[in-house]
Amino acid sequence: MSKKIAIGGDHAGYYHKEKLVKWLQSEGYEVTDFGPFNADSADYPDFVHPACEAIEKGDCDFGVLICGSGQGVTITANKHQKIRAALCWDTDLAAVTRQHNNSNVVCIAARWTAYELAESIVKTFLTTEFEGGRHQRRVDKISC
Repeated sequence: MSKKIAIGGDHAGYYHKEKLVKWLQSEGYEVTDFGPFNADSADYPDFVHPACEAIEKGDCDFGVLICGSGQGVTITANKHQKIRAALCWDTDLAAVTRQHNNSNVVCIAARWTAYELAESIVKTFLTTEFEGGRHQRRVDKISC
């Protein structure tokens, strides 16, 4: 089954996002790009909220969010009850947040993450399975 990916961010993440969209599609993922669609100054919540709503509704399976620091998109995404967004700066974090937290959104700091590393982080995130077990009990306690 093909995974459906929601992607979005802000102007600082625009160039990484554009490359990631093409790479994800070449890997067989269905990608819904929520923007921005150019590098002009943009407010990340305008793109993050619709991306997260698509995941919550089941239209997309996972999300990839990219802004300058990664913090803004992470904070915004985690306002959604069914979203578990994690800011990842290496592949080990991407793996463990999937394994232990069943995160469904990976967030990347474009200004501190080279594109090649961003691609590796996303690949690790999307190909790592949730371990369940004792971790499920903890994940069940996250939402308010």
